[in-house]
Amino acid sequence: MQQLARLIYRAAALHLALLLLSSPVRCQELEPRAYAANPVNIGFALAAFGHSSGDVLLDPTVPITDVSATVQSVALGGGGTFALFGRTASLSALLPYAWGTVSGTVGEAASSVERSGLADARLRFSINLLGGPALPLAAFVQRRPGTIVGTSLIIAIPTGEYDADKLINLGTNRWGFKPEVGLSHPAGRWTLELYGGCWFFTRNPSYFGGITKDVRPLLSVQSHVAYTFKPRLWLAADATFYTGGRNVLDGQPGSERQESSRVGLTLSLPVWRTHSIKASWSTGATVRSGGDFDTITLAWQTTLAGKR
Repeated sequence: MQQLARLIYRAAALHLALLLLSSPVRCQELEPRAYAANPVNIGFALAAFGHSSGDVLLDPTVPITDVSATVQSVALGGGGTFALFGRTASLSALLPYAWGTVSGTVGEAASSVERSGLADARLRFSINLLGGPALPLAAFVQRRPGTIVGTSLIIAIPTGEYDADKLINLGTNRWGFKPEVGLSHPAGRWTLELYGGCWFFTRNPSYFGGITKDVRPLLSVQSHVAYTFKPRLWLAADATFYTGGRNVLDGQPGSERQESSRVGLTLSLPVWRTHSIKASWSTGATVRSGGDFDTITLAWQTTLAGKR
């Protein structure tokens, strides 16, 4: 029984590390301009590459130490904007593929694991509640920028590779839902943003060792300050704080709640008329429990305008 408990703790810890690092967009995402104004009838496609490395700080009672990971990922996605009840709305999808190594020490025994494959896909729906009326491109470029209050729902779909007989998996074998409310306020060339949301997760009924795993809600707050040099050329300073997400194994708490903050920078560069490149960097600022890692992401995006 003691050996099984060790294996379960080990699985939970290393699985957490791999999930935190395996996608450019995870629970600790930093996404400036997520609620920025956009014209309707605009489609887009994107490709992203991410590199993450760092440590995971765990509950001191868990018999595993020195947990670290290095993970790369690529992601393909796309979506578009449209009018809904006279407001600007958008729908997008993202499918990541990840590979990397996670290592740790259980007692005095060092262990590591390598994984590669599909991670969980994401869907995101958003709509502006205040500001940001549905405008075609020709009218949009003539508008006067104003404050926007929007809401969104992110859905994590269990498409990632998962095997209940393995300690470590890229997939979670459960759904995740994140409702969020965001505020975006322009002040000349500056844009001030604040988002608040919470992840809710369904149960994983087939966790390692024949047990069930629940994850309690994970609260998050993001803030961004962006400066626009010219259209599509902007730089943002990013920060986020998150707390919660405690693992519960067969009804018993299996770890402390996560509580961490992150800071970063995001730069968007226009390339030709309809293409842009976005580069972002983030690092852990404070970590009570959870991931303390550095992440670099490069993303290419192209847009396709609809009717003017």
